[in-house]
Amino acid sequence: MSKLIIKKQYSPEPRDIYFTVPNLISLLRIISIPFISVLVSRHEMVLALVVLALSAVSDGLDGLIARSFNQVSKIGQILDPIADRLLIFCSILALGVADIIPWWMLIIVGLRDLIMAILVLVLAQHDYGPLPVHFVGKAGTAMLMIAIVALIFADIWSNSATDTLHLCGLATGIWGVGLYWLAGYIYIRQGIQLLENDKD
Repeated sequence: MSKLIIKKQYSPEPRDIYFTVPNLISLLRIISIPFISVLVSRHEMVLALVVLALSAVSDGLDGLIARSFNQVSKIGQILDPIADRLLIFCSILALGVADIIPWWMLIIVGLRDLIMAILVLVLAQHDYGPLPVHFVGKAGTAMLMIAIVALIFADIWSNSATDTLHLCGLATGIWGVGLYWLAGYIYIRQGIQLLENDKD
C-alpha cells in the first residue's frame, strides 16, 4: 500500500482555512478550560458544572457545523483533540488541588498525554496528520468525563448518597485511565506501523 493511501486512511484531507465558526467554537472551548479548573479547585461546583455543560455542548456543535457546511480544516483537526486533552488534564488537576482525587491519577493521565504529544510531533515530521480516533480512546475519554462530572456533583453536597457517588466516580475514573492508556498503546502501534511503512 502506498504512502499516499495510508495518509488518506489516517488523515482526511481538510482545507487550509482558519477563520471558521467551528474553529472559533473550539477556541472558546479551550479558553473556558482555565475557568472550569479554577472553579473546581475552589469548590464552586455548581458554576463549574454550568461552564462544563456549555463546553460539552460546543464539543459536538463544532464538528456538526464543520461537516454540514464544509468547514473541516487542518487547524480544526488539531484544536478539537487539544481541547479534549486539556479539559481532561486540567479538570483532573483541579480535582487534585481540591483534594477530591489522588494525585497519581493526574500523573498517569499527564504521562499518557505527553507520550501522545511526542507521537504526533514525530508523525508530523513524516507528513502524517492526526491518527483516527479509536473506539477505545473514545470510551476512555467518555469514562473520564463521566468520572469528572460525578466527582464534581459529589462535592456539592455531603451525605451518604454523594459519598457513594464519589466512590463510583473514582471507580469510573480508574477504568477510564485504563482505557485511556490502552488507547494510547493502540495509537503508538499505529504510529510505529506508519513510520515502518515510510522505510519500505
